[in-house]
Amino acid sequence: MITKKIATVALLCVALLGTSACSNMNTQAQRALSGGAIGAAGGAGIAYIAGGPVIGAALLGGAAGAAVGALTTQNGK
Repeated sequence: MITKKIATVALLCVALLGTSACSNMNTQAQRALSGGAIGAAGGAGIAYIAGGPVIGAALLGGAAGAAVGALTTQNGK
C-alpha cells in the first residue's frame, strides 16, 4: 500500500518536471505554471501525509494553484 503511494507521488513529480522546461511563455503563463506545480505538489504531499487520495488532491491543488497564479498580477499591482 505504501509502495503504491510512493510510486504515485514519484509519477506526479516526474510529470511536473516534464512541464518545467517550457520556454517563451509570458509572465502570466509562467505564474500559472509555477502556481499549478506548487499547488499539485502541496496537495499531493498533504494528502500523502494525511492518508487521503493523493491523485485527487494533486489535481485539486494544481488547479487551484494555476488559477491563483494566472489571476494574480505581477508585483501585486
